Amino acid sequence: MSLFILIKMKGWYLMAKVTLKGLSHSYLKTQSSDADWAIRGVDIDWNDGGAYALLGPSGCGKTTLLNIISGLITPTKGDILFDDKIISGLSPVERNIAQIFQFPVIYDTMTVYDNLAFPLKNRKIPEEEIKVKVHEIAEMLELSSTLNNRASGLTADGKQKISLGRGLVRSDVNAIMFDEPLTVIDPHLKWILRSKLKELHQKINRTMIYVTHDQTEALTFADQVVVMHEGQIVQTGTPVELFEKPKHTFVGYFIGSPGMNVLPCQIKGNDVIVNGKKIETHQQIKKNNFNKTEVGVRPEFISFSNEGIPVKVLSVSNTGRHKIIDTESATGKIKIIAKSNEDIPSGSAFLKFKKEYTYTYGDSWIIE
Repeated sequence: MSLFILIKMKGWYLMAKVTLKGLSHSYLKTQSSDADWAIRGVDIDWNDGGAYALLGPSGCGKTTLLNIISGLITPTKGDILFDDKIISGLSPVERNIAQIFQFPVIYDTMTVYDNLAFPLKNRKIPEEEIKVKVHEIAEMLELSSTLNNRASGLTADGKQKISLGRGLVRSDVNAIMFDEPLTVIDPHLKWILRSKLKELHQKINRTMIYVTHDQTEALTFADQVVVMHEGQIVQTGTPVELFEKPKHTFVGYFIGSPGMNVLPCQIKGNDVIVNGKKIETHQQIKKNNFNKTEVGVRPEFISFSNEGIPVKVLSVSNTGRHKIIDTESATGKIKIIAKSNEDIPSGSAFLKFKKEYTYTYGDSWIIE
């Protein structure tokens, strides 16, 4: 895994490559199956600096990978390199990485101001510069009115904003890492803080790596999203790429609301057959040596037609902006998203898939 971080040298910020090569880690002494590994075979390139997200469900290896990058965990296998130099033996302090954790880590007896200023005072930053920086971060996080209050009196989301601020207040870090930092933040404030983090990233251009299980957080914050599943990276891409062309059925299922429809299919020659009907897909199938073949298409790319896959309309939910229609075919349920003013047939109907966004998968991976 390669990404670019910023290293401060003689007052200038320079790009430096970081590589995670063939990375695997297990918390067990011995490993006999894939399930024994927290992460395995991580070897992927991020070719430019920016805002990145590690996205996946709980237990998929996101936090393990983050802690390996920061130096809190030594991997079982693989190499970590900063600027082509192996740094696996360096401590988190020597790697110069700021990390914000899931739950608040603050000094209760200190004021909010002193909490935010603490990392700068440790580095002997001049007091005037500390004051300017603390007030800048406090304003961004809406903490200005509480700067003189003791941190112990704040709510959980107020304390977490202090943790965020301590990670953001330093200008000398190589990268800032966020481990599900908005878990204790109320929904409205989450949106505000995500927007402010994105705004800050564009302003200071420092690499930020954001771990989350929330697709909305990942897709709105990151330029590049890494989707993890059962310890593996199954796809890396922009939010648009992940939505329009999932490389793995898990990506299609996990991203989107509702997620991608995945239906069993048969491949006969170059034809893809679903429910006895030939389906046109994005790919031309040239081989079929898979144990399991499926067709995937998102609800947004399905419409009612005079012919196609026969279904029974089960229910219609009107969300205001659009309608979500549940239907059932001979091989499984199919969800459709339609415009709020569209007429929906009742009882029996036929569905047509949009060819450009219909993909065939072999053993869960897209058939290229």
